[in-house]
Amino acid sequence: MKALRLMAGSAILALGLSGCALFPGGGPAPLDTYELSAPSADQRAARNPRQILIAEPSALKALDGENIVIAPAPGVIQYLKGAQWADRLPRIVQARLAETFQRSGSFAGVGKPGEGLAIDYQVIAEIRAFEIRVDGGRRANIELFVRLLNDRNGVVRASRSFAASAPVSGSGNDAYIRALDDAFGKAAIEIVAWTDSLI
Repeated sequence: MKALRLMAGSAILALGLSGCALFPGGGPAPLDTYELSAPSADQRAARNPRQILIAEPSALKALDGENIVIAPAPGVIQYLKGAQWADRLPRIVQARLAETFQRSGSFAGVGKPGEGLAIDYQVIAEIRAFEIRVDGGRRANIELFVRLLNDRNGVVRASRSFAASAPVSGSGNDAYIRALDDAFGKAAIEIVAWTDSLI
């Protein structure tokens, strides 16, 4: 029964999205398009000589796209109406996480696949949660599971889950995205500091 309810909810949501208001010209109303920002991490005086690669995070299908997830109840997924990410969420998280590492100034080199760095370690993330929770209060909820892989020998140096949340202040899509951006910033800064402490 629960599976049927979830499927029915998805079908209703799909109909709602396909039936959004039309412009006088006959086209669908444009979606609000959003990005994440890269926080500024504390810079160290001494630079770590390691070079690291930020891999594109993995994610389940519900999070591996441009839809912005709303969680009205545990185990139930909907999408924020009238809004979308500027790219697939894993690509945005990868780009902003790499930028956060670069802004820290703590490492000799930070890059993404294909940029030609001689890599010492890979930061491999899995997006486990990236959503607005609206059950019992509105808040952004982020969880990234990160593995630190030694690129020289293929051994995982360490792994850890990073969870962060931020309250939604205000109303509308902009308020939801600000909360997600705040929560992501907290997690990103923790990931940079954790990586630096280990290598």
